[in-house]
Amino acid sequence: MQEYIDIIREYSKNNYKKTTRQPMGQLKFPFIVPGSNSYLTSLWDWDSWLTDVAIRQIMSYNSDDGTDVFEYEKGCIYNFVDHMKANGRTPISIYADRPISIFRQEETNIHKPCFAQHIAFIIRENGNSDWLVPIWDKIELYIGYYLKSCKHTETGLFFWINDWAIGVDNDPCTYYRPYKSSASIYLNCMMYKELLAMEYIGGLVGKKAYDYKSEAQKLKESINEHLWDEKCGFYFSADLNLLPLEREFDVHSGMPRSWHSLIQRIDVWSGFMALWAGIADKSKAERVVGENLKNERTFCAKYGVRTLSKLEKMYTIEKSGNPSCWLGPIWGISNYMCFRGLLNYGFYDDAKELVEKTVNLFGRDLLENGSFHEYYHPDTGEGVNNPGFQSWNLLVNNMLAWYENKPVIWEF
Repeated sequence: MQEYIDIIREYSKNNYKKTTRQPMGQLKFPFIVPGSNSYLTSLWDWDSWLTDVAIRQIMSYNSDDGTDVFEYEKGCIYNFVDHMKANGRTPISIYADRPISIFRQEETNIHKPCFAQHIAFIIRENGNSDWLVPIWDKIELYIGYYLKSCKHTETGLFFWINDWAIGVDNDPCTYYRPYKSSASIYLNCMMYKELLAMEYIGGLVGKKAYDYKSEAQKLKESINEHLWDEKCGFYFSADLNLLPLEREFDVHSGMPRSWHSLIQRIDVWSGFMALWAGIADKSKAERVVGENLKNERTFCAKYGVRTLSKLEKMYTIEKSGNPSCWLGPIWGISNYMCFRGLLNYGFYDDAKELVEKTVNLFGRDLLENGSFHEYYHPDTGEGVNNPGFQSWNLLVNNMLAWYENKPVIWEF
């Protein structure tokens, strides 16, 4: 364990600066990249946010005050704002030398709900919100698009527009599903935290035009009403693809449906994000952990948390890009999010075990291959795809800081 810790620390210290880039092409401001040959000149939404959280942790080891990284952090936000449309649609990714061709289609997803969370994190770490004031109206445009165009009236849940670039690429609850039908638990947990971040940063600029805190509370209630499953003790996504109550014929008029969504009992790791977001109460959290996270027949694996239960028909471990495979492999980010959720509810022994699994996974990879991979085989620890990937894998440093009882840099 200690050998792997030392290897991870040394690798992180020597390589984290490779994620920062100077302005180039369509990216007019300095920015943060995920790392690896596949992502050398592109900015991505939740990658830049979580890579930044890891960078701050690595810098803290060197007693660095963060001034070197601030321009890159701020530049991530400014680059996205620079490419925002008048209606608030904000791109998921921006390539320095490639037009955002797919984004020209209006019916696609936008920047995942971590934009405000990234801003809140940057402000908290730097103690300066002056740079936000000139772009605040744009940030409200972005969140306004979600509220106006991606919210299901009957349930109060948020939905993906389509299955493109959803972060967890081929989640069966969304992948190859009809447009605007997927009330993803991942999306809704992210949105809950995003609304709280909007309340925070809006208070700092003193100009917010919306009660984001109340909106967050309503969403939390909707998630627990519609996405919690008492039968399985777990949070699932929901299908919104129902025929309207008003139909052209009245054969079924005697007893129209009284439900507005159908829960999708597909065991996807993002159900654990309800603990990361603080949405579950204590009794629900105990069931999520006891019946699901620790279940070796479904999620629990030698090297962490499977991204899809081993019992699901769709379970597979394959090398793939566009989409990357989230149908079972271990990802650094899913291990981290589950770890944070465990800490939120006081499952410290389980959190410690997950840190050790993650350290063993990454330490072996660095020792044998000299770099991280994008995702891994749950049982053998073998890197499956994209050697050289860094991004949120660097969050293992934040996990280690907690493990060793040292000061930790947390996301907002």
